[in-house]
Amino acid sequence: MRLSFVYLTVFIMTTATMAQKQTSFYDFTVTSIDGKEFPLSQLKGKKVLVVNTASKCGYTPQYAQLEELYKQYGGENFTIIGFPANNFLSQEPGTNEEIQEFCQVNYGVTFPMMEKISVKGSDMAPLYQWLTEKDLNGVMDSKVKWNFQKYLINEDGSLAKMAPPGESPMGEVIINWVTGKQ
Repeated sequence: MRLSFVYLTVFIMTTATMAQKQTSFYDFTVTSIDGKEFPLSQLKGKKVLVVNTASKCGYTPQYAQLEELYKQYGGENFTIIGFPANNFLSQEPGTNEEIQEFCQVNYGVTFPMMEKISVKGSDMAPLYQWLTEKDLNGVMDSKVKWNFQKYLINEDGSLAKMAPPGESPMGEVIINWVTGKQ
């Protein structure tokens, strides 16, 4: 009985400590598509659109809309970060190098792209655990339903909302959020 109590106490303390360490989007460090550390804290003060991407998906043309959004609003107050993922019908089979080339050649992507990760399942990246679990992000539970699901992060590193894969990056919901016309 006493041993169970000790284990329970250690588990609770560990869970609380882990949650405290990553309570903001800016507490994470990810890896860019070219292999460099990318501390999300460098984006403090900006709104950030986080999107899981794939090169062989019906939504892949959203790369063009994401780039248009980035060119129009990106800069000091807003950015986009793409995370290639192969979680849905193997629609992102390429290596980081192949993905980077695909994005450049086909869509002229200039917004930051990160290394390929998993956005669901037992190997889900820690950032996506935070994005999808209310216990961690303090806002909502969600599941990544498909490629090109968008998470909108406020300037203070808090999760604002999620936009489903079919939501156009140049649509009213996202434009109003970026411009503050919500």
